[in-house]
Order: sequence, then structure tokens, then C-alpha cells
Amino acid sequence: MRFLILVTILTSFFTVTPISAKFYTNVSSIPPLQFLNATQNAWETFSKLAGCHIGEKIDGLSKLKQYFHRFGYISAAAVDNCTDDFDDVLQSAIDTYQKNFNLKVTGKLDSSTLRQIVKPRCGNLDMIDGVSEMNGRRKLRTTERYSFFHGKPRWPKRKRDLTYAFVPQNNLTEEVKRVFERAFTRWSEVTPLNFTRSESLLGADIVIGFFSGEHGDGEPFDGAMGTLAHASSPPTGMLHLDSDEDWLISNGEISRRILPVTSVVDLESVVVHEIGHLLGLGHSSVEDAIMFPAISGGDRKVELAKDDIEGIQHLYGSNPNGDGGGEKKSSRERQTSGGDSLRRWRGCVFSLPLVATCIFFICF
Repeated sequence: MRFLILVTILTSFFTVTPISAKFYTNVSSIPPLQFLNATQNAWETFSKLAGCHIGEKIDGLSKLKQYFHRFGYISAAAVDNCTDDFDDVLQSAIDTYQKNFNLKVTGKLDSSTLRQIVKPRCGNLDMIDGVSEMNGRRKLRTTERYSFFHGKPRWPKRKRDLTYAFVPQNNLTEEVKRVFERAFTRWSEVTPLNFTRSESLLGADIVIGFFSGEHGDGEPFDGAMGTLAHASSPPTGMLHLDSDEDWLISNGEISRRILPVTSVVDLESVVVHEIGHLLGLGHSSVEDAIMFPAISGGDRKVELAKDDIEGIQHLYGSNPNGDGGGEKKSSRERQTSGGDSLRRWRGCVFSLPLVATCIFFICF
């Protein structure tokens, strides 16, 4: 068995290779060209579909159906033979999408719906098996819109001290790593959880890496300003970020809006969101919530909203050190060893190349 694992490692190592991402250390370091229209992104071509409605046939609608399939609004069976026809399947997907994003439900590709569609976003699904709780499907809830993964997975009670490690091939600087530390602290302050950095992938509960395109988990990245990152549900502990993005490493003191128009993405904003997934939260329809699926280029959103806090405390309880956990700080970074074996993503099949590559990082 050990021999087979080593053979797989050697044959797949060059298939799934993390690469270095581009980071800007402050707003003044962003080149002038990055201030161009931020809607020029992976999904900009959808803008030409404005005004489409049921019964029409327009080039590009099949790709839009693929987009909705990517985020759970259209089933695999329905998208297998998708055409450029605006049919009942597409209208149903648009209806649900509009509900989830607090848009007027028209079933048409109106301008407000398309503006939302072309925004950069998290790669995690909004709907699983045709079910979504983003917009308060539970009758007794009127304001809360937080949701969970199917089965409500969470880290077990014995795991209140979680460790995280970075894929070494990314060669991240300490400045970049501190962004992740701040992001973990935001969740630690409102829960009983603690997060410490490990220098060993073997001993880490959470593994973080930047990847480009297809990277072995069946959820390929799509270039700049498309899907920004995705993360697994507990207790798998995988956080992947798109290395093709232009990432801003803010100093933690700038305002909500970084720039009026930019294609640079605030790293901490995305990481705080993905950590919510790692802890068991799904997407929320509250636009001010961290767990809202999309963020515009130039935006900074790092403060947990009431909806985020209520959702995470439903899973883990509140910080035992005081009201809201404001006085609780993350533990000092330390090295750890030993620990958990590699596990599969919940709801997704772990591809063999990715498993093999991770084992390579651990062993070598």
C-alpha cells in the first residue's frame, strides 16, 4: 500500500502544483491599470443577455446555465444537454437566485440581477441538492439568514483548539500570513474556538493554499474576478484561493470601501468568509454579512455581522471569556506535530491527484 501511494505521488506531483499569487502590500502600490472597470471579469459576457426572458433563444444562455449549475441552481441532469433556449429550467434558477440575493423576483435577466451575477464571489454552492436556506426558508425566522451545510457538520467538542498550515510551495511572506491570523481571530473572538499556526501539514486541522485553474478537487478556478476561493465543511479543513487574482494585503485599519473601482481583491475579506465555511456556515442572504456569497472588487468587509455571529454560535456557543468574546485573543503561533489523517471533502469526492500531492508535501 505504501508503495502504491509513493508511485501515485511521483506521477501526480506535477499535475497539481500550488503557485505563487500576486499581492499588493497597500493601496498606493496598485498599478494604474488596475483602476479600470472592475466588471471586466470572468463573467462579463453575461451582461449582453440583459432583458432576456422565457421563450427566447440567445447565444450565451447555455453558458449562463452552466454558471447556475456551478452554484447549485440547476441540477446536473438538467444541464447535461443545455441549449441557448430560455426555458423553464433557466427561469426557475433565476427565480431562486433572485430570492437568495434579495432581488425583485421577475424570472427575467434584468439589470440588477446581471449586476449581481457578474460580481466576484465564493466558489462554494448556494444550493445543495436543490435546497437553499439562504433566504429564510424556516418559517419561525424573520431576520436571520445564516445557513449550514447539509447535516450541519461542525468540529467536534474535543477539537476546540484548531491548527492551520500553509502549503509551503506558495512561499507566503509573514505579512500575508498575518492577514490569515487576523481573519481567524475574528471568529475566535465570538466562539470557544482557538486557532494556532502550524509549520507542519501533518499536524494541521486546516490546510491553506493558492492554486490556479484545475487543481485536483473538481472545482477549478476561472481566472481573475470570477470565483475567488472555496473551502470545505468540517472536519475536512481545506481552504483554496485563486492565485490568478490580484490580492491586497491591507493593514487592518482602512475603511470598508478600499477604492471606488478596482480589480484588486481584499484578501482578509475573502479569508474571513472562507473560514466561516471551514467552521460549518453556509451562505447568507444578508448583504452586510460576512457569509454573503459575493463581494465587489475594491470592497473590504471583515467585521462579523449579527447574522454571522448568531449562526456560528448556533454551532459552537459563545465565547466563554465575556460578552461577544471581545477580550479573547488568538493563541500565540506555535509549531505542532502529529495529528489527523487526510480526509475527504464533505459532499465532494476528493480527487486522487490532490490527495497524492498533499501526501507529497507532508512526506517530503
